[in-house]
Amino acid sequence: MTLLGIIGGTVAETIQSIPMPYTPRMDDVVTMVLLCCFLVSAYILSRNRKFLYQLVKDFLLNRERTSIFTTSTATDMRYLLLLIVQTCILAALCLFDYFIETEPALVEHISPTALFGIYIGICLGYLFIKWVLYSFLGWIFFDTSRVSLWMESYSTLLYYLGFALFPLALAMVFLNLEMQTNVIIALILALFTKILIFYKWLKLFCSKIYGCMLLILYFCALEIVPCLILYRGMIQLNEFLIIKF
Repeated sequence: MTLLGIIGGTVAETIQSIPMPYTPRMDDVVTMVLLCCFLVSAYILSRNRKFLYQLVKDFLLNRERTSIFTTSTATDMRYLLLLIVQTCILAALCLFDYFIETEPALVEHISPTALFGIYIGICLGYLFIKWVLYSFLGWIFFDTSRVSLWMESYSTLLYYLGFALFPLALAMVFLNLEMQTNVIIALILALFTKILIFYKWLKLFCSKIYGCMLLILYFCALEIVPCLILYRGMIQLNEFLIIKF
């Protein structure tokens, strides 16, 4: 064997021994999750398109009607619950892609699948806490009918947020976009959602000027601060996982 062949073989073995960095686009679990979300969205839209369109009209026109929680069938409610879970999964996927891009050491200390599962649990827990908080404060300060309308409106936002997050998740996973671009898109989507929430709050709960001032305080306390706490908490969790595992 020539010297050139020996050197070439050594270089090839060295290249083969270097592990490739983890990327979500090469993860079968992430691909299957996105495929399942696409199939779920397509199936629900084919079965409940008119119902979802009616929810949007009711949200924008602020119609006071019989609660969807009492008029919907059990099948409809299962579909809507599935959409909320899908929203949490896609939000967790976006956070997962962002944090492994900004903190690559995460996937060196903990399984990517386990980390993704932790993020899904965090998003579900965050949504559950907000749901309980909305219900509790509404029970104290407002009448039942208005609180019911708000919970339905909030649910409608969650349904459509899941549809909006799907292309964002696809872009973050499979397109080679800069993380700064992805963050800007996510922030625009979050800002638009918060604007819709504030619009609905004004329609439902604000009748006087001083009420608007209180509403702004509640909005900051219930919508802005929890997002900041969630983000900071996830950073602390990532540091804990890196240190302990």
